[in-house]
Amino acid sequence: MTVITVATAFLIGFGLTLWATPQVKKLATRCGALDQPDARKVHNTPMPLWGGLGVSLSCTIAFLIALFGVSNIAMSPRQFSGVIATVVCTMLIVVIGMVDDRFGMAAKTKLMAQIGLSLILVGAGVKIDYFSLPFVDGVVYLSAWQSLVISMLWLVGVTNAVNLLDGLDGLVAGVACGSAVILALVAAVNGQPLPVLAMAALAGSALGFLRYNFNPAQIFMGDTGSLFLGMMFASWSLLGYLKTTATVALTVPILLVMAVPLLDTSFAILRRGLARQPIFKPDKGHLHHRLLSTGMTQKQAVVTIYAINTAFGLAGLAMACVVN
Repeated sequence: MTVITVATAFLIGFGLTLWATPQVKKLATRCGALDQPDARKVHNTPMPLWGGLGVSLSCTIAFLIALFGVSNIAMSPRQFSGVIATVVCTMLIVVIGMVDDRFGMAAKTKLMAQIGLSLILVGAGVKIDYFSLPFVDGVVYLSAWQSLVISMLWLVGVTNAVNLLDGLDGLVAGVACGSAVILALVAAVNGQPLPVLAMAALAGSALGFLRYNFNPAQIFMGDTGSLFLGMMFASWSLLGYLKTTATVALTVPILLVMAVPLLDTSFAILRRGLARQPIFKPDKGHLHHRLLSTGMTQKQAVVTIYAINTAFGLAGLAMACVVN
């Protein structure tokens, strides 16, 4: 795989998203997919949702063109089935997000849908079969049930963590762009061309969306986009390392891709549990809310979180280089 192939995935994703987002904005407004302001949110006027539709379609098209039209990557049957399952499931979760953004969907219903899609992914081979620990000799092999449970927890947990991070203009898109770039570098270090292409397409699409989503935003990504991004990171962090032990596949994504969302989500669950509130009940205790409460502007809070996420990402990349 050449630099031209990777650049093709990035540029197609970037260009398509730049073109598609204004069209999606018109569609969302026409269909009434609008995010209404309330006491918890930071915007004061209704904002069109479904921005994730442009991101997801652009990313998927860019990846497929680069994979089948430009690259010469050879895939095993398991990798091929995993790629197809990932494309299908990430697009299905986009549909779920669109329905939720327009009509609303109970948290339990969304969770069940995520579990169902995760089961499809695991059945297609997107799972953890064995892992090793950094700097420790030996491999731990998982039973079928252990593999199922751990893989499901990872897929559902990461998907929800990214979804819950979405709270400020440009936050999720920027974090996704930076994380995808570093994850592509990690995949390159480990000789895994498939996730390199997928993350290049994702980085380009997220960057293109930032043109319309950075403060002051013209359109929101909505669950349509945040669920798509979450499932992309969750599935590719497993799918990309099927030929290796999962040292890098688990440790590095936690550091570079999921550090901010996972920690933010973990604290939210703990906070709501201590307050005896439902886990899925929204509040204003997330990291971005706390940064705003210190007097930061939206832009300052978002850039601060970008910096934190990048620091974790660079640490993860350094670990990948050392382990490799």
